Amino acid sequence: MSTPPAGATPPRYVIGVDYGTLSGRAVVVRVEDGREMGSAVHEYAHAVVTDRLPGGGERLPADWALQIPDDYREVLRRAVPEAVKAAGIDPADVVGIGTDFTACTMVPTTADGTPLCELEQFRGRPHAYVKLWRHHAAQPQADRINRLAEERGEAWLPRYGGLISSEWEFAKGLQLLEEDPEAYAAMEHWVEAADWIVWQLTGEYVRNACTAGYKGIYQDGTYPDEDFLAALNPGFKDFVSAKVEHRIGQLGEAAGTLSGQAAEWTGLRPGIAVAVGNVDAHVTPPAAKAVAPGQMVAIMGTSTCHVMNGEELREVPGMCGVVDGGILAGRWGYEAGQSGVGDIFGWFVTNGVPASYAEEAARRGVGVHEHLTGLASQQRIGEHGLLALDWHSGNRSVLVDHELSGLIVGQTLATKPEDIYRALLEATAFGTRTIIEAFNASGVPVKELIIAGGLVKNPLLMQIYADVTGLPLSTVGSAQAPALGSAIHAAVAAGAYDDVEAASAAMGADAAAVYTPIPENVAAYEALFAEYTALHDYFGRSGNEVMHRLKAIQRRAHSLNQSAMTGAPA
Repeated sequence: MSTPPAGATPPRYVIGVDYGTLSGRAVVVRVEDGREMGSAVHEYAHAVVTDRLPGGGERLPADWALQIPDDYREVLRRAVPEAVKAAGIDPADVVGIGTDFTACTMVPTTADGTPLCELEQFRGRPHAYVKLWRHHAAQPQADRINRLAEERGEAWLPRYGGLISSEWEFAKGLQLLEEDPEAYAAMEHWVEAADWIVWQLTGEYVRNACTAGYKGIYQDGTYPDEDFLAALNPGFKDFVSAKVEHRIGQLGEAAGTLSGQAAEWTGLRPGIAVAVGNVDAHVTPPAAKAVAPGQMVAIMGTSTCHVMNGEELREVPGMCGVVDGGILAGRWGYEAGQSGVGDIFGWFVTNGVPASYAEEAARRGVGVHEHLTGLASQQRIGEHGLLALDWHSGNRSVLVDHELSGLIVGQTLATKPEDIYRALLEATAFGTRTIIEAFNASGVPVKELIIAGGLVKNPLLMQIYADVTGLPLSTVGSAQAPALGSAIHAAVAAGAYDDVEAASAAMGADAAAVYTPIPENVAAYEALFAEYTALHDYFGRSGNEVMHRLKAIQRRAHSLNQSAMTGAPA
C-alpha cells in the first residue's frame, strides 16, 4: 500500500458493484481519473433457479427463473473486500459505493426488507423468491395489461412502445397475486433488486428513478391508476399504493450512507455515500463516455440492452421505454433490448456441438466458442445457407412477446456446427438492426454503436454487427463497464463531481477497439437481412400463431405431468 508524500492530498476511491445474471463483480476506481485499481468477481452459489427450489420440492413450470437473495449479499461480503485487497488501497480512502442490477428483477419483502423466501412459512413457495429479469411466466398477465391499456387509451402506453413486457413489475406482480394470493398478501413491498441491495447497504428503502420509469410504469409523476388496476383484478386495485409506491431517488444522488452492518460485510468505513440504485445497462453510457444523442450503447452479455439519450420525446414502436432523466438528467433516456444473445450462443455450445469439437478445441488450447468462431470466420457471408430468428428467450424489442421462440431455416444433412453458430451470431445482429431501424424511423437517429460486455472479446461478432448495421462500432475500454458506471455514480453521490456528465468526462473509459463497416459485407448482409425481416414479420406480426400454440401445448403437457406426479387435478 503506497503512502502519499507529506502534505499531498490522499487519493480518493469509489467502488462500483455490478450485479449480473450469474455473478456480481466489484471494481475499485480512482476518483480523479477513473483508473481501475482492482476488481473481484463472486459467482452466485445458486445461479439461476429454473428447475426446483433449493432443498427440492416440485418442479417449477416452464419460463420460470428465480434467484436467492442471500447470493446478492455474498457479493458484498466477498467481492468488495477482495477488490479492495487486489487494489492495494486503504479502505479508509473509499468515499462512496454504487451498485447496478439486472432489471426487471423483483424481490417480495416484508416491511423491513426481509425477502419472503427467508421466512420459514414461505421457503417452499416459488412466488416468495426473487423473480429474475428473464422470468417470462407472466406473459398472460402482460397480455391482459396490454389489451386493457390499449382499450382504455392509457396515456402511458406509447412511452413503452405500445406494449408492456412480461419481465416488468406489474405483470410479475399480477402473476404473484393470481397464483399465490397468500404470499401476495404477506408481501409489504414489491422491490426491484437494484433498490433492495441499496436497502441492504444503507438500511433505507429508496426506489430509483431508472427502474421506476422503465420497469414500473412511472411517467410524469404517476403510476397507472386504481381504476385500471382494479379492472385487471379487483385484488390488484391497491398494488401501487400498498406494495409499490415509495420515495424515488434520482440517479447520482446518495440514497443514504453505509450502515454498520454493511460496513462489517464490506470492510469499508460506515457513513460513506451509497448511490441510488441503477440498472446495469443504464449506468454504462457514462462509463463509455457515450452520453450524447445518437450514441447507442449496447450492453451485450446473456441478453443485450440498447440504451441512448435523446433531446426530444419520441414514440418508438416496441421500445422498452423512454424516461425523462432515465440515463442522464436533462435528456430523454431510451431503452430497447434482446432477451437472448450470449444465452443463445451458450445454449448451442452446451446442447448442439459434438464431443469431437470440444476435443479439438482442447487440443488447440482454446474454448469451444473460440474454436467455432475460428471456423465460422473462414466462411463467406451466406455460405452456410442458414437464417435464424434470435427468439430463443422470446422477443423483447420490437415485438415484446416472450411467447415467441427460436428458429433456424435452411439446415441440411451437410450443415455443420460452425454454420449454425455463425447463423446465430448473425441473427442477433439482425435483431439489433431491427431495433435501430425502429429508432431511425421514429425520429431518434442512431449514428454510432458502442458495445460493452463480455461479448466484445469476439472480434468476428463485432465485425458482423458493424457490417449488418452499417454503423461505426467501438468497444468500451473497460472489462467492467457497468461496475465502472456505478463507481462514476458513486463519485457524484459522494460530492466529488457536480453531475454524472462531468464525472463521465473525467472517469469514463476510452474506446478499446474500433470496427468499420466493410462495404462489400454491408451489401452482402442486405440480402440476408431482407430475408430475416420476412421471417420476423411472418412469425411475429402476420397473425401466424404456431409459436404461441406450441407454448400452449408445452404448458398443458407440463401441467398434466405435474398432476400425474402430485395427484392434483390438471
